[in-house]
Amino acid sequence: MTESPEPKFRRRAEDRPDELLDAATTLFLEQGFAGTTVAQIAKRAGLSKGAVYLYFPSKQAVLEGLVARAIAPMSMQILADVTAHPGSVREVISHVLTMMASRLSDPMVMAVPKIVIREAVAVPDIARMYHDAVLAHAVPALTAFIQDGIDRGELRPVDPELTVRSVMGPILIHVFLAEIFAVQPAGGLGMARLVDNHLTILFDGLSIPKGAP
Repeated sequence: MTESPEPKFRRRAEDRPDELLDAATTLFLEQGFAGTTVAQIAKRAGLSKGAVYLYFPSKQAVLEGLVARAIAPMSMQILADVTAHPGSVREVISHVLTMMASRLSDPMVMAVPKIVIREAVAVPDIARMYHDAVLAHAVPALTAFIQDGIDRGELRPVDPELTVRSVMGPILIHVFLAEIFAVQPAGGLGMARLVDNHLTILFDGLSIPKGAP
């Protein structure tokens, strides 16, 4: 006798957090975090309001779930890459930025920084949450990585903290310009094109030329 298939309701229950997060993403983009209610999230996901609270105790917990699903893994990957850094600084930074561009090309991933950029000023708790979940891990790791490159003589003696802002800043500003001011380059957001262009400019100014004293 073969085993009976897993009950449909059990598979469905495992999918519910993602269904709620997908619904919340759409609503937060359409009408803002403050303008969205838990009841609306539940309705968009085809669930009862009470069902939402089985997985997320508050609307902010839903947003935290979005960050945990889409952005925190990227932050942890950056942390792992720069901690191990088996290659040169150029190779590692190129890998990190290319990985970020690839992840952010997924609309469901890109939606999260869009929401944070739009809402953080009006809802300071969102900025604090994003800081604690993402920036507090990635920024110190990148700063230490740049300092290590300086100590090994691979990079110019630059300010490592400001250099991290210079390395990561263009990606954030690119999204900021598009989302706040509706300024996009011809052909769309083009994250991969931005990274390629940024890497060319970055390393012509950051790397010590071979053979230089």
